[in-house]
Amino acid sequence: MSYALRKLEHPWDVDDKIVNEHERVVIIRFGHDCDPTCMQMDEVLFSVAETIKNFAVSYTVDITKVSEFNIMYELYDPCTVMFFFRNKHILIDLGTGNNNKINWAIKDKQEFIDIVETVFRGAKKGRGLVISPKDYSTKYRY
Repeated sequence: MSYALRKLEHPWDVDDKIVNEHERVVIIRFGHDCDPTCMQMDEVLFSVAETIKNFAVSYTVDITKVSEFNIMYELYDPCTVMFFFRNKHILIDLGTGNNNKINWAIKDKQEFIDIVETVFRGAKKGRGLVISPKDYSTKYRY
C-alpha cells in the first residue's frame, strides 16, 4: 500500500512537511516499504486517509533512503509512526513507556482514527503530550 501514500524522498521534504503544515497533524510512517509491519500500517494509513483529511495528513519515509532522522528520532524499529503539529513533535502516552512514537502496526482503522483525533484535539489546545484513548500496556501480555 505504500505506493498509494505520499513518499518523502529527501530530508528536506520531511522538514518542509513538518514545518509548513499549520492546520493539520502530520503523520509520518518511518520504516521500509517492503517490511510486513509497515505494509500493514500503510494499509491502515491509506484506508483512513479520506476520513482524516480535514485534520491530518500522512506520509511515508524509507529510513534507508532518508537516514538523517534515524539517530535523532531513534528509528530502530521496523515500523515507526510519529505525529507532528505546527513544527512540534506530539508525544502520545500509549501506556507502553515510549511516548515518542508508535512502533507496531495498528490494524484497526477506527482505533487509529481515534488516536489521530486525540492527537489533533490535544495539539490544538497546545499540549505536547496526549493520552491515548486505549491503553496498550497489556498488548503483549499472555
